[in-house]
Amino acid sequence: MQLEMDILKETIAVLKKDPGINLDPLKNREKVVIIDALQQKYSLPVLLLKLGLSRSSYYYQKKVQNRIDKYADLREKIREIFFNSRQCYGYRRIYGLLRREGIILSEKIIRRIMFEEGLQVPVKSHKKYSSYQGEITPSVENLLNRDFHADAPNKKWLTDITELSISASKVYLSALVDCFDGMIVAWRLGTSPNANLVNSMLADGIRQLGPGEHPIVHTDRGCHYRWPGWIKCMEKALLTRSMSKKGCSPDNAARI
Repeated sequence: MQLEMDILKETIAVLKKDPGINLDPLKNREKVVIIDALQQKYSLPVLLLKLGLSRSSYYYQKKVQNRIDKYADLREKIREIFFNSRQCYGYRRIYGLLRREGIILSEKIIRRIMFEEGLQVPVKSHKKYSSYQGEITPSVENLLNRDFHADAPNKKWLTDITELSISASKVYLSALVDCFDGMIVAWRLGTSPNANLVNSMLADGIRQLGPGEHPIVHTDRGCHYRWPGWIKCMEKALLTRSMSKKGCSPDNAARI
């Protein structure tokens, strides 16, 4: 039991994280580092058996470690460039910067060095924006039923939120479209797709209505159009809610 605990402790030190009790993912060179750290306490055969490493593989890795690294200085240079770029530069960018300094090295070698040093540009996962958060309030009938034509202004309005990526961050556009001529009745731009964005846009649209004008406002099933604030604004202005089916884009595919 003590052997397992010592191996786990050294493994955490090598990997800089806790791998759990499964040692199979360890690379041979990592196993050699762990064995060398524990050889004063345990015999080599015991450690080889416990880590699942053959004697020949152990001595081969030792031989590799003792080789003179002709890229030792360049490794440090590449690490410096990588971390000075806040871990944003890949091997192609680093290749170009090295060439500017008169250091000629193939992209393949730079890529290999970066792999060996664990220099990897973090990749952010881009989750597609979705406003659907479940049936938080009762849905309403689809009154338009894919009929997006109107014979007069302010009879049928469509609205949705669009996510836009700009250099600084992401912004969200909320707009009201009139089915009569496809004109934008009102719109708001914000950094968060919150209730204030859609409610203020709706209020801007309502202020443009004349006496007796109470359009149908057609939306998807997004949470913004099911929150109490939106529903209250609709009811106060005597507007009629219409809502598409969940995940049915043709219900909102107006051809204007």
